[in-house]
Amino acid sequence: MSNPLILQTDFGLADGAVSAMYGVAFSVDENLKIYDLTHEINPYDVWEASYRLIQTVSYWKAGTVFVSVVDPGVGSNRKSVVVKTTGGQYIVTPDNGTLTHIKKLVGIEEAREIDETINRLPNSGESYTFHGRDVYAYTAARLASGIITFEGVGPKIDVDSIVELKTIAPVLRKDIIQGTIDVLDIRFGSLWTNIPREMFKKLNVSFGERVEICIEHDHRIIYKNILVYAKSFADVSTGETLLYTNSLDHMAVAINQGSFAKAYNVGTGTSWKITIRRAPKVIYE
Repeated sequence: MSNPLILQTDFGLADGAVSAMYGVAFSVDENLKIYDLTHEINPYDVWEASYRLIQTVSYWKAGTVFVSVVDPGVGSNRKSVVVKTTGGQYIVTPDNGTLTHIKKLVGIEEAREIDETINRLPNSGESYTFHGRDVYAYTAARLASGIITFEGVGPKIDVDSIVELKTIAPVLRKDIIQGTIDVLDIRFGSLWTNIPREMFKKLNVSFGERVEICIEHDHRIIYKNILVYAKSFADVSTGETLLYTNSLDHMAVAINQGSFAKAYNVGTGTSWKITIRRAPKVIYE
């Protein structure tokens, strides 16, 4: 019995690229069950691809095979790899940083480099620009269907050698936490930070109490205000800002029924800093 095969790319659905990947996978095993994670990653945005994997992978059963193709270095000397997570899922991807969050937050048990002399679509050897179809979809389909084992992917490589993008760990100093805005909740414009709820709890802020947040980009303050720490969006009025715990158990900032990212032109990455502290008491004389 085959395992699920999940596809993620920055290809979009305006042309036939994703369909070609489906076709290759079905040519390996027409009984495969193939699902889409997303094909709307911003072009070349390896960071976002890494984050979407951490958002999803752990919720699929052991043996599930993911393909992640956001590959600005296609045709270069970057490796093509398959990794096995500590949860038993497999990820087939270029080794270009796509595995950053999986490596840090989930864990990689073992890694192998794809042997293209075995695991490459037949008669595609002169093509160097569509590894998503010719190498990744083909190898992933063979792995998901059981035609090859993980050992059949290619030679084992050191997990420590897997490429990681630069990250900045959140820091708690006295009564202030500083972190970064890792990614957006795309459709709704919420800001997802790298600050875990367990760290935020050390500020001893309860639901309904207020916090002060400050968002900076390249040392310039973009937003600074006091808002409520809410259990859910229903706890605040429409249009009101809030701090809440997202589905990854990290702190997030949003506008109820609005886009915080669009309202304040906020982006993502290590240059976008956010600080959180308990709102200071105001004493009126």
